Amino acid sequence: MKPLNEEFWAAQYQANNTYWNAGAITTPLREYFDQLEDKSIKILIPGVGHGHELLYLYRNGFTNVTAVDITREALQKIREVEPDFPSDSLVHADFFEHSETYDLIVEQTFFCSLQPELRAAYVTKINQLLKPKGKLMGLLFDFCFTEAGPPFGGSYLEYQELFSKALSIRTMEKAYNSIKPRQGRELFIIIEKND
Repeated sequence: MKPLNEEFWAAQYQANNTYWNAGAITTPLREYFDQLEDKSIKILIPGVGHGHELLYLYRNGFTNVTAVDITREALQKIREVEPDFPSDSLVHADFFEHSETYDLIVEQTFFCSLQPELRAAYVTKINQLLKPKGKLMGLLFDFCFTEAGPPFGGSYLEYQELFSKALSIRTMEKAYNSIKPRQGRELFIIIEKND
C-alpha cells in the first residue's frame, strides 16, 4: 500500500478525487453543535478536508476553532470559501505532531482515512490533545470497506475495545440522523477524557 502521506492526499485534491466530501455539514454534527451554549470552547477539527464543520461553527459564532490538515490544498480551499477565517487557526501539520489542548475534538471521516495500524496512536494522541473532561465527538463508520482503503471501516466492538483503554465512552450508538448515503452505517460517538 502507498503511504497515506501529504503527497497522497495532495494528489487527491489536485485530481479532484474528493469522494469523501459530503458537500455540507452532516446532520448529526450540526445538531450536536446547535445545542452547545458556550461558543468560546476550544475546538479542534483534525483532517479538516473541505471544512464544512469548521465553516458552520465559524458562521454560527464559535470563536475558538482550529483546523489541522496534512495538505495545503485543503486549507487553501477553506481560505477561498471563507477569506475572513483566521489564518492562524488553519494549521498545516501532521495531526500526530500537533500539541495544543482542546475542550472538543470533532471526528468526521478523519479516523477512517488513517491506515488501521495507526488507530491506537490516534487514541493516544486524542487523549493528549483533550483537556481534562474534554470530549471527542463525531461519527465512525460501522461497516467494513475493502481492505485497500482509504476509507477504512470498522465495527462497534473494535471501537469499544480501542477507545475504552484510555478514554471513557459516553455515547457510541447508531446515528439515527445520518445523511442518506450513510444511513445505518455510522456510529455517533461522545468519548470523554478521564480526569
